[in-house]
Amino acid sequence: LNENLEWVERGRNEGASLVFGGNRIDAPTNGYYMEPTLFINTTNEMSINREELFAPIACVIKADNYEDALSILNDTEFGLTAGIITQSLKTASDFKQRAVAGCVMVNLPTAGTDYHVPFGGRKNSSFGPREQGQYAREFYTTVKTSYVQA
Repeated sequence: LNENLEWVERGRNEGASLVFGGNRIDAPTNGYYMEPTLFINTTNEMSINREELFAPIACVIKADNYEDALSILNDTEFGLTAGIITQSLKTASDFKQRAVAGCVMVNLPTAGTDYHVPFGGRKNSSFGPREQGQYAREFYTTVKTSYVQA
């Protein structure tokens, strides 16, 4: 939690505009909870956009056009997920091909995954095997029952 709150301070210090959140949630019970946080007016050079933050922090980078957005997306050492909202099948197909990420979503949130399909990032976002969970094992397994008498 403290690391997440430090990222909020770092974002402010780098000139990002905090629109919402950024505080620890005070609750009747102890816990490590933080408000969902939104920054706008951020740039690709800011550290809050250069690192993988596993925190409820979202940062908006304004792009000039689709090509600029794709360039910003791929200009990172990480690549866990990428997403686009579009009504164009041509743009969706191009995005799926050119986005350098382990999971690419079109018109869907970038959080969550299906356990029966390979999951993992690209570049420095990748860790461990891509096939995870009981459902992945079942998806890739053909069951056979055998009997042997010795």
